[in-house]
Amino acid sequence: MKDYLYREPCDEFPIAMAYVPWQRFNGICENLEKGYCDGTVFPELDKPFTGRRCCNR
Repeated sequence: MKDYLYREPCDEFPIAMAYVPWQRFNGICENLEKGYCDGTVFPELDKPFTGRRCCNR
């Protein structure tokens, strides 16, 4: 059986750098049931889907 996996030598790629900003704990939602339904009890992480694209067209 022929091997069709695409392989690249990893030594040729630069090492990646990540930026992760510091977060502050500002408390949790007052209504925990609503927070659980929203998927997070942290208000600053509640970013509902608005159905729009990220680019301007």
